[in-house]
Amino acid sequence: MIAIDYQNRKPIYEQIVEKFQKLILKEILPSGSQMPSVRSLAVELSINPNTIQKAYMTLEQNGYIYSVKGRGTFVAESTKLKEQKKESFLKKIRELVVEAKELEILEEECVNMFKNCWKEEKGS
Repeated sequence: MIAIDYQNRKPIYEQIVEKFQKLILKEILPSGSQMPSVRSLAVELSINPNTIQKAYMTLEQNGYIYSVKGRGTFVAESTKLKEQKKESFLKKIRELVVEAKELEILEEECVNMFKNCWKEEKGS
């Protein structure tokens, strides 16, 4: 399901959080589905269960998962999460537009830069 890059400087729990966030937002892990138990995921990834617990705690604090006492951990509704991510993305775009105007970059040039970046990323 997920793989850890031990060469990455990012802490393992952050890698787990990011990978689960992507799986949830892409609905590979659908809303309401049960997450792997802390113990089973720790065994699968050969890492300390406390690391998984920290990742799950972060995911829960950010609204990606929720716990049901005695039943396990489940994926939260992703529609609201996607909307929040879009709002965050729009905020970043606005900040970039302000920066572009300060640098006197024309609108058309910005659009072309965005399109070129989009094409580059699509190819990877």
